[in-house]
Amino acid sequence: MAGLKRRVPMHSLRYFISMVGLFSKSGLLPWYARNPPGWSQLFLGTVCKGDFTHVVATKCQKGQKSQKKPSHLGPLDGSWQERLADVVTPLWRLSYEEQLKVKFEAQKKILQRLESYIQMLNGVNVTTAVPKSESLPCLLHPIIPSPVINGYRNKSTFSVNRGPDGNPKTVGYYLGTWRDGNIVCVRSNNLKNIPEKHSQVAQYYEVFLRQSPLEPCLVFHEGGYWRELIVRTNSQGHTMAIITFHPQKLSQEELHVQKETVKEFFIRGPGAACDLTSLYFQESTMTRCSHQQSPYQLLFGEPYIFEELLSLKIRISPDAFFQINTAGAEMLYRTVGELTGVNSDTILLDICCGTGVIGLSLAQHTSQVLGIELVEQAVEDARWTAAFNGITNSEFHTGRAEKILPGLLKSKEDGQSVVAVVNPARAGLHYKVIQAIRNCGAIRTLVFVSCKLHGESTRNIIELCCPPDSAKKHLGEPFVLQQAVPVDLFPHTPHCELVLLFTR
Repeated sequence: MAGLKRRVPMHSLRYFISMVGLFSKSGLLPWYARNPPGWSQLFLGTVCKGDFTHVVATKCQKGQKSQKKPSHLGPLDGSWQERLADVVTPLWRLSYEEQLKVKFEAQKKILQRLESYIQMLNGVNVTTAVPKSESLPCLLHPIIPSPVINGYRNKSTFSVNRGPDGNPKTVGYYLGTWRDGNIVCVRSNNLKNIPEKHSQVAQYYEVFLRQSPLEPCLVFHEGGYWRELIVRTNSQGHTMAIITFHPQKLSQEELHVQKETVKEFFIRGPGAACDLTSLYFQESTMTRCSHQQSPYQLLFGEPYIFEELLSLKIRISPDAFFQINTAGAEMLYRTVGELTGVNSDTILLDICCGTGVIGLSLAQHTSQVLGIELVEQAVEDARWTAAFNGITNSEFHTGRAEKILPGLLKSKEDGQSVVAVVNPARAGLHYKVIQAIRNCGAIRTLVFVSCKLHGESTRNIIELCCPPDSAKKHLGEPFVLQQAVPVDLFPHTPHCELVLLFTR
């Protein structure tokens, strides 16, 4: 793909503005695309170069020099807090309306680039077909805003490392890079996307660390014990905390002492102010450990968090994926449901289903829901949610989609309509999953949800739409991209979910 990418020409700003006028007359663009602001126009030429966050953060800093700093930040603390905000939430200096304009134009640019790739695969010379390369491959709907703008995250992961003052027992988010050796851990108190509850738990965890005789684990080969903190909350205010701990060579008795100490701190000590619903402890000798690799140990409280979404009561395990913006997720799932067009004769195939919310929310409108998910705890949550809500036409499978999907689809070639929904991680779908989808003639509709339409996800879409290729085992009829709907789940950041509808 690198060779193809070099052949795609950069488009002039003048031509883009003329195209905006053309689309606005046809009613295909929302009001904020019909009247693009100067800031957004200047941004367009760089959005596809790959360093999206850096461009936004730099532009915000340069464009807001005359703006007064927030009064609640002290001089030294404020500089660190603002630097962190510019990295974690690069759009925080803009109004939310302006953020939506920037995101919409970014998604439009991504689709234009995708159209160039698809044209080339179909033998169109994009270097001479300038008007065609400026066009969109599908109908682009207005961006759907997040119902909640500030403090929307229901899950936050805090690191432990040296703070601006050099204290290695600081809990927050990183500035700098490991490669450059300039990592600084800055508290998250003033990040707009982090709820106060999450920052409160992080602050008390820091209090605990600073009174603990054990050192934090900053780098694995250098020793230390205390590591990151994960905080999960639901819309009812229930709070789950998960502490990751490197056991090093501690005995079981010594580990028990540490568990009891942190448990006591959050039940009867200063940490009781957090009013945790549950506290988990995980012994991890790796950067990331799943529950299967190293089980989460419940020190006290409820083992799960429950959420109300789309008239369902949903169970969420500590290890399970759930969209980090609950109110935004409801908008996202409604959008997916509308695009699927399912009916009572449809089998809904939910790939990378997480806790199964998309499939279960549509179960009453379908013949059957089949879900596939790698995380075993998430599958158990989906099965519990189905049983609790009286849903009897769902089936969930644990494992890698590329291994399970072909077998599931073999029995679906009898003429019954299959609608597939895929919501993969940022790494995209395994190429064998794409093969299975392409080669299953029963799948006539596919809804693809992506929070980062770059790299592997771009290749996924190209392989879904490209002409049949026996060498890649893409034997089935290609899909055609019909509609795209941006849904903002991440205010103050450049990220956005893009829901794509394919048919064939």
